Amino acid sequence: MQTHISTTPFGRRTMTLGQIANQARARAMPKEAVANKWHVFQHIREARELLGATDRSLAILNALLSFHRETELSAEGELIVWPSNEQLIARANGISPATLRRHLAVLVECGLIIRRDSPNGKRFARRSRAGEIEQAYGFDLSPIVARAAEFRDLAEAAQAEKRAFRVARERLTLLRRDIVKMIDAGIEEGVPGNWGRVLQTYQAVISRLPRTASRQFIEDICAELHELHAEIRDALESFTKTQNLNANESHFERHIQNSKPDSISESENGFRKKKEASGSVAETDNVRSLPKRDLPLSIVLDACPDMREAAQAREIRQWRDFLAAAELVRTMLGVSPSAWQEAREAMGEVQAAIALAAIYQRAEQINSAGGYLRSLTDKAREGKFSTWPMVMALLRARLDEGKHRQTPENVISEPGPLLEVSDSLLNSLRKRKL
Repeated sequence: MQTHISTTPFGRRTMTLGQIANQARARAMPKEAVANKWHVFQHIREARELLGATDRSLAILNALLSFHRETELSAEGELIVWPSNEQLIARANGISPATLRRHLAVLVECGLIIRRDSPNGKRFARRSRAGEIEQAYGFDLSPIVARAAEFRDLAEAAQAEKRAFRVARERLTLLRRDIVKMIDAGIEEGVPGNWGRVLQTYQAVISRLPRTASRQFIEDICAELHELHAEIRDALESFTKTQNLNANESHFERHIQNSKPDSISESENGFRKKKEASGSVAETDNVRSLPKRDLPLSIVLDACPDMREAAQAREIRQWRDFLAAAELVRTMLGVSPSAWQEAREAMGEVQAAIALAAIYQRAEQINSAGGYLRSLTDKAREGKFSTWPMVMALLRARLDEGKHRQTPENVISEPGPLLEVSDSLLNSLRKRKL
C-alpha cells in the first residue's frame, strides 16, 4: 500500500502552478477511465504543435509508454514507470543524457507526464512479500488517461487547421495563376485597359508574401487577390460581350483597337514587309561591322534612362534586375506574351531585353511596339539584327542634345546623372551613322 506520492520534483527543479494543475487533473479523473496508450499517443503526436511538444520529447514519451506492459491504461491500475536513464536512452534511439533531461522537462511542462521522485531522486519500486508494488517512484502516466478526450479534440483541431491551411495555399496558387494568365490574355487580345497598373498592383500584393506565412496571412492575401481577380475578369467578360464571337474558336478574329489610322498593328502580316518609320530606333544594315562583344549594362542604362524609372524603387545593378524591369516594360508597351517569347528565342533574353528597352525609350515615336519587336525578331532570325546600332543611336541622340551646352568633349551634361563617354566611344558615335 502506497504511503505518500510526491508532489514536488527532486533536486534543483522548481515547481510551477501548471504542474500542480496537471496533478490535480490526474487525481480527479474517474476511476473507470480507460485509454489505449497508443491511440492517445497518436493524438498527441498530431497535436504536438498545440501542446508545445517536440519530436524528441515524443520519442521519449513513446519509450516511456513502452515500459508499461499493458496496452490499455486504467485509472485503477499502476501508471508509474521507473526506467533508468540508460534504458530510456536505449529505447529513444541513443540520445545524449543532456538531451534526455531537457526533453523530459518538456514532457512535464506540457502536462504529458508527472514526476514522482523518490527522496534521493532515484527511480525504483518497492514490492510486498506477495510481489505486489507498494510504492513506485518514476514517471506517472496518469495524464495519458485523464486527458485522453482533450488530446483527441486537439488532434481533430490540428487536422482541421492543416486542411484549412492546405485549402488556403491552393486558393492562393489558383488566384496567382488566373491573374497572371488573364493579364497576358488581356494584352494578347488587345483588351483596352491599363495593364501595366494592374500588373504593378498584383506584384505589390505578392511582394508582401513571406517565404513562410500563417494561414490567416495567406487568407488576407487571397482576399486582396480575389478583388483584383474579379476586376480583371469583369473587364475581360465585358470586352467579350462587345465582340461578335464565332462559335468555332479556329475562326475567331481578334479585335484590335487603334486610335491612329497610320499605326502598324503587330497582328498585321504586312507589317514585316513595310518600311520602318522615320522614328525607328536604329538601322541594322551594318550588323557585320559591329563589335563582337556584349554591351556593358552601364552603357545600356545610359542610353535607356527610362528603364530606371520603370524599375521604380528597385535599383538595376545587374542583368537580372534589368530582365525583371523588361518584364514590367513589356506590359506597359502592350507587347503580347507570344511576341516577347519569340523575341527571346531569336535574340536571347539579354538582347531581347535591350531591344525592348530601346523601344521603350522611343515609345512616343513608335506606333506599335509589339509589331516593331516582331520585325526585329524576324531580322534576328536572319542574322541581320544587333542591339549595338539601337543603343549607339540613342547615345548619339543624347550627345546631339547636349551639343548646345559648354561641356568637356567626353561628357554629355543633362538634368540628372552625368553621362560619361570614353574617347573611343565618342569618336565611334561621331563617325558611325546609325
